[in-house]
Amino acid sequence: MSLFPNTLVLLSALNLTPPEVEPRSVARMPDAGKLSAFHELLASEPHVAGTPGDTRTIERIAAAFRAFGSDADGRPLAGFEVEVQEFYPLLTRPVKGSLEIVGAPVAPLGSRRGVLSLGTKEPNLAIDPATAHPDLDIAWNAWSGSGVAEARVVYVNYGRREDFALLAELGVDPRGKIALARYGGNFRGYKAKFAEAAGCVGLVIFTDPADSGFTKGKTWPDGGGWANADCIQRGSLATLPYIGDPLTPGRMATKDAERLDLATVALPRIPVQPIGYGAAQQILARMKGQASPEEWRGGLPCGYPLEDSELTLRLEVEQTREISRTANVIARLRGAKSPDEEVIVGAHHDAWCFGAADPLAGTICMMESARNFCELARAGIRADRTIVFCAWGAEEYGIFGSTEYVEGDAAALSQRAVAYINLDMAAMGLSPGGAVSPTLRAAITRALAAAPGPRGQGTALAAWSKSPAGAPAFGDLGGGSDHVGFWCHAGIPSVSLSTGGSEGTSYHSNYDTVAWYRATVGDDYAAACLVTGMTNAMLAGLADTSTAHISATELVDDCVKQAKALAKLAADRGVGTPALDALAAAFESCRDAAGAADALASGAGAPDLRSLREIWCYADGIPGRPWFRNLYAATDRFTGYGTSLWPMLREAIEDATPGDRDAARAVDSATATYRSLAEKLAAILLRAPQGG
Repeated sequence: MSLFPNTLVLLSALNLTPPEVEPRSVARMPDAGKLSAFHELLASEPHVAGTPGDTRTIERIAAAFRAFGSDADGRPLAGFEVEVQEFYPLLTRPVKGSLEIVGAPVAPLGSRRGVLSLGTKEPNLAIDPATAHPDLDIAWNAWSGSGVAEARVVYVNYGRREDFALLAELGVDPRGKIALARYGGNFRGYKAKFAEAAGCVGLVIFTDPADSGFTKGKTWPDGGGWANADCIQRGSLATLPYIGDPLTPGRMATKDAERLDLATVALPRIPVQPIGYGAAQQILARMKGQASPEEWRGGLPCGYPLEDSELTLRLEVEQTREISRTANVIARLRGAKSPDEEVIVGAHHDAWCFGAADPLAGTICMMESARNFCELARAGIRADRTIVFCAWGAEEYGIFGSTEYVEGDAAALSQRAVAYINLDMAAMGLSPGGAVSPTLRAAITRALAAAPGPRGQGTALAAWSKSPAGAPAFGDLGGGSDHVGFWCHAGIPSVSLSTGGSEGTSYHSNYDTVAWYRATVGDDYAAACLVTGMTNAMLAGLADTSTAHISATELVDDCVKQAKALAKLAADRGVGTPALDALAAAFESCRDAAGAADALASGAGAPDLRSLREIWCYADGIPGRPWFRNLYAATDRFTGYGTSLWPMLREAIEDATPGDRDAARAVDSATATYRSLAEKLAAILLRAPQGG
């Protein structure tokens, strides 16, 4: 352990002026032993949102935060507050989930006809006693329709829009059949949505070994960490045009909130059941019909036929839906100079099972970061801005907790929040990476240069993946986790930070335990130390009022990139226009003013560039999805996990066809909107001091 905190205590005792919170120093404070202990604490039992295990997990996190804010004598840390923020969303719980092969040969590829039940829960593992916990559920997909479907089966690859389109071209009719889809390619909810739209009466989703099983390496627990034949991925199916509680879009799901009529909410109607690839092989090996395209075939040692004239499945799913209580746990460490401005870091606490990887490989990093900054504060050292540490509830159901927090008062939050950092399932190896909003990229680059690299060697920046030009390769923020409410709804610049590289996955399964994590990712918690160090450096930099956190140049560069990409997309689709072709030049004209503003961004007389982000928030939202108010980015409307950059214009182009006048007008209108944004950007930059 570093002696740095003890040095700070000594300086404070001598009444000397201690150093400021310095990114390079605070990035070296994480303690592997503390991270390990947090992991054991939070992964001690299953804790699905709304269950008694969830309640106990909330209590454990709140108690840990309160302990961070107390010294050895129990005296509280001034300016440190812990809040358990209750909310009451609609949640669903499994009652029954079964899948059987009926009316076809069911003996091991033999001739006897009858019924073969397929497994819908992972077997216990002798090597890992946690897998025998009595609170572990069957495998299920939240928001599945309840009911029984008995029908022939049709294999639909990943269940994407293009997969169903190809089935139609091949003359395969999915209507009245149970779709069999493999995980991957899109968010699982869209598999259900597209299957239902295609007329399927049920859906079965399986993990294919080509994506995360034995073809990737040795499986768990037989020498590796990849999914074995019985490992099943759970997960939400929600694909609503908004994020958060299904019944309270745009407002917080308080106990007495006004709610939508559940009958009007577009949740899935067909039954959906996930299975492992061992069960999927039992189905596919018995199918004798038309062969699927080569690219549709996964890693199972059998054919992947499209359908079978005899093979019938019986699928039965029952789930309940009711308003339930859960909570966010929020700890605020008051800033020394600008306490009304906040830097927020969060990770969700709920899991489908134990959640050792998802989410706790990020949650423990957020908690250790809170402990580190509280330790500094007890020594008299605080960041300029307030730092907020958040453990979000019910993320797995559809990004609920963080969204309810944002919706509680999005306008006020947008004014006080400088940035949001998300740590979902963050520490999964020693290869760092992440997605970053454009205005934050320069500040995040500086933080990565100050943080230690893997196992303390070099810097995190050196280990970060690079673009062809040698700059750090930052992804674009889209869907999939708790940054969505901050970035896509409230327009708050965000970071999604993670590491990868471990050989295996236990994603959303009963095998996502501490034993799996330590065997696969590492029992030294080097990955968690790496993530916490990067997080600490980012928080220190973003919470420092003397250092610029907004880069106008990075924003302008990215705007030019997006405008050129969309002009090319429109040209390729035959719907390009002169106005769209000229859009990149409108943003390009801002480059000199952006550089001048950035040159003066620190120190006295620095321009306030926060309005650069405000111009992108559009009160009416994007067409068809008004909850998504940030015209810079939204979740991709067909994959869920992906990003739709400049969504109003991008989606108008994607929907347009040559000769369609209405579509052309939509493209023209969206182009004009983004042209006006270029003009607003130019006006802000030209009002900023331009130097001598």
